[in-house]
Amino acid sequence: MIKHQIKRTLKLEAGGLLKDARIVFHTSPAKSGKVIWICHALTANSNPEDWWPEMVGPGKAIDTEKNRVVCVNMLGSAYGSESPALENPESGKPWLLDFPKVTIRDTVSALIEVRKYLGIEKIDLLIGASNGGFHAIEWAIIEPERFARCAFLCTAPRISPFLGATVEAQRMALEADPSFREAKDINGGTAGLKCARAQALISYRSFHGYGLTQAEEDPDTLFAGRVASYERYQGEKLVRRNFDAYSYYALCWGLDSHNAGRNRGGVQKALQGIKSAVTVVAVDSDLIFPPVEGKQWTAWIPGARYVEIHSDFGHDGFLLETAKLSAILLN
Repeated sequence: MIKHQIKRTLKLEAGGLLKDARIVFHTSPAKSGKVIWICHALTANSNPEDWWPEMVGPGKAIDTEKNRVVCVNMLGSAYGSESPALENPESGKPWLLDFPKVTIRDTVSALIEVRKYLGIEKIDLLIGASNGGFHAIEWAIIEPERFARCAFLCTAPRISPFLGATVEAQRMALEADPSFREAKDINGGTAGLKCARAQALISYRSFHGYGLTQAEEDPDTLFAGRVASYERYQGEKLVRRNFDAYSYYALCWGLDSHNAGRNRGGVQKALQGIKSAVTVVAVDSDLIFPPVEGKQWTAWIPGARYVEIHSDFGHDGFLLETAKLSAILLN
């Protein structure tokens, strides 16, 4: 995948402008073939070969040599698009806590700017998983004639109270770190970020999945050290990926903003305006987007197909069950 950047001034849904906002995106080497557009999840980047290697690449289900594949880094992310980590042109310093609140719809505006820049009029397949599914659903509503097919994976048309609670707990972890509140530089809030990531991971996995991978090998162990070590490792891992606490904070506010029915007469009415062929995929052990919810809103999209897959690993099943997803997307 090839990295690109453009700058655009974006009108923000919560008010104000984001002037000359940087928008980073990747495209496959292929200049022809079907157009497949991928919307990435919360802490991923715009190169799906990096975080979805079993699905995207030469000879894979999403073949980058035969298809024109596009993925855009969402606003607020630490991986290149306009975010708290980048320089505020007015101050000459990183935005940090001065970064404006950006919504899911704001990022969709950025996606549309990239689409126009690339001269793409028709998208054969739009794929969005998790938070990326938020963007994909919004986009399918905003430009209903643009897409032939859409695949919404482990996602929903509106943030639920349960997910909202987990997001707020993660923000509280960031805010509890004094260095985050001081906002002296981009390294502030590292301890809070580690804690927030560890909290998030619990909701991404499942009871059974933790039992399979993190159970103590010693039946007489005094303390549950294995899973504790795993949680700390996951927090460290995100920090080592050069993700900063301020970008994570901005993305949490973006999650909170997700409501496809806002100013459209409600979620059900908004989804009825989607005109593409839609497949909704749920994972049976997903705590964040449970199948009972997925079945309900799939029925509100005209002609949509609902598919439920089994995984021991909860919400992260969309990253791990690649063979099952490949069969669904290619069908």
